[in-house]
Amino acid sequence: MLDFISYPIGTFLRILYNTFAFKNYGLSIILLTVIIKTLVLPLTIKQYRSTARMSEVQPQLQELQKKYKNDPKKLNEETMKLYQKYKINPASGCLPLLIQMPILFSLYYVISQPLKYMFKIPVDAIQQVFNMIPAGAASSANLRDLSIISYFSQNTDKLGDINGVITQSHLLNMSFFGINLGAIPSLDIDKLFGSSLDMQAWYLLIVPVLAIVTTFISTKFSMNQTPQQGANASQAAMTNSMIIISPIMTGFISFTVPAGLGIYWIISNIFQMAQQLFMNKYIIKKASSKENKPLSELSS
Repeated sequence: MLDFISYPIGTFLRILYNTFAFKNYGLSIILLTVIIKTLVLPLTIKQYRSTARMSEVQPQLQELQKKYKNDPKKLNEETMKLYQKYKINPASGCLPLLIQMPILFSLYYVISQPLKYMFKIPVDAIQQVFNMIPAGAASSANLRDLSIISYFSQNTDKLGDINGVITQSHLLNMSFFGINLGAIPSLDIDKLFGSSLDMQAWYLLIVPVLAIVTTFISTKFSMNQTPQQGANASQAAMTNSMIIISPIMTGFISFTVPAGLGIYWIISNIFQMAQQLFMNKYIIKKASSKENKPLSELSS
């Protein structure tokens, strides 16, 4: 469904992998993350300004809610007038999220199916090669591309058996500081504490742990820095809930997707914190500029 986004991202990721990332999959994901976040930065700044404006009119909104609490239609009309008066678009704050969500889902497909999206190998050919892999070396069908890369990276002498469908150039270097980014982190007790200790399982745990920690820090930092003028008790409760729920959701998802996507999440969180510092210094402190005049001036 998102192939129209996944294929261009896959092509761009392959270019990064072969050039600037020195053929390291982890580094190529980091570069891709920074580039994507930089491209949507103008929209994020716009979102922040919209949030700031919404916070400034909160007292007036609360007055309208009290005044027309028994007349929803009138309340809606007066609210829209207030937004128009101060040139506020309540939907503009959602735009960066709406743009980034398809990219996030597309990245899942690209990272879990690199043979399809990065190298454009037909799905039927991938399936035939996957069927040739010994059962013990094959993961689930959802990760067949990664199973193929993992198997033939360890058994390059078998490449001659598949008629050139998969070549040495398709075998991505997925090791990033000893972590296999094509594998899915797990809390499997046998792997973590069994008689034959699986160190790769422990290495993989680093990804979701860092994803959870950075999500918590970036969410808390962002919420603390966002203007909250006139915020009521329910908004404060919602903010506190987000600080807790976001890391929990991140942790849950990190244990269901390849570690490469977790790397994307970690770098995104770090970038978001740096972005917030940038906005604090260059956006908030310019509140006296023409774009940030007091609401009374904007409405005149």
